[in-house]
Amino acid sequence: MRSKSIDLMNNIIEFIDQVFSEKGRTPTQTEIADRFNVTHTCIGNYIREMESKGMIERQSGSRGIMTKSMLKRMNTLQLPIVGTIACGEKMFAEQNIRGYLSISSEILGKGSFYVLEASGESMINAGVNDGDYVIIRIQETAEEGQIVVALVDEEATLKRYYRDVKNKKIRLHPENDAMQDMYFDKVQIQGIAVKVIKDLT
Repeated sequence: MRSKSIDLMNNIIEFIDQVFSEKGRTPTQTEIADRFNVTHTCIGNYIREMESKGMIERQSGSRGIMTKSMLKRMNTLQLPIVGTIACGEKMFAEQNIRGYLSISSEILGKGSFYVLEASGESMINAGVNDGDYVIIRIQETAEEGQIVVALVDEEATLKRYYRDVKNKKIRLHPENDAMQDMYFDKVQIQGIAVKVIKDLT
């Protein structure tokens, strides 16, 4: 069997990525063959060779050729970075979003997420320092001991969540030995912390 041109393989990948970026779809093998002025059979052989080398993946359908770059883009989430949000405001209102953080969906699993920039030192014993980015999964309930974003006194606060059954209170525990637990009749949970992203110095 004749060896395949690595340059042509790389050019095919570049063309597939270009079409996907411009048109939101992948080209068919016929379109690839036309682009490089070769036969459909030739491109078919190249596609099989590229798949065997792990350069591409193929899914069902005539437009099922996926490059590594495409797979990475499709598996990347753009999470909004928000700060402290006043009561009644929409969490993701345009004026509250400071930017976006790109992260692989494989790391987070299922759910909807946002990023909160930590402020203060109330959670330092949990490894959350001032300025760290905390990834929050949106949900309105929490289990005992989970770190939650709770809306209290018109501000979102990051604390560990407990139920004080005896006193019928919600206890929010700061992970800082110098700070005291806080008790409330009820709080509005806006999500639970799942990951922390920080700079290492």
